[in-house]
Amino acid sequence: MQKEEEENLVERLRNPQQCRKAFGEVIAIYSEPLYWHIRKMVISHDDANDILQNTFLKAWAGIENFRGEARLSTWLYKIAINESITFLNKERQRLNVSIDDGDTFLTDKLESDEWFDGDELKKEFQKAISQLPEKQRIIFNMRYFDEMKYEDMSEILGTSVGALKASFHHAVKKIEKYFT
Repeated sequence: MQKEEEENLVERLRNPQQCRKAFGEVIAIYSEPLYWHIRKMVISHDDANDILQNTFLKAWAGIENFRGEARLSTWLYKIAINESITFLNKERQRLNVSIDDGDTFLTDKLESDEWFDGDELKKEFQKAISQLPEKQRIIFNMRYFDEMKYEDMSEILGTSVGALKASFHHAVKKIEKYFT
């Protein structure tokens, strides 16, 4: 979405007469990219759908506090990432998994996900990604799958471009190592 279009949408979100319709547009525009971003983090289709709904509920509840200092898409991605991290932390706690043990439970979800439509190589690739530390996994997914610019990632994650590049590099090396 172009910057001018997004600014127009934000203006309509702030207008009480246009807010509902404008938020419907937000959902139509951002549902698919946010769903796939969330899905790459939590693996499960059902969990991703739940988190996407929570993301939009939080966005709707907080729309009047959106100051427009960041882009709307940046704000939505931040909410989606935070909701995904909260979900993963609850899953770790529910399954009694230490954050230091890695997210092997994600690999188990991948194995049992009826919605996964990839071949064995794609499944192994996803397993390799699921072994990354959470922050590296987020950065890798944003850069590799979403083809997001480092500057945009920096704005969303509040991390310097240099640190993001280093994290992405380390993630790639770990994935390469997984396959050797």
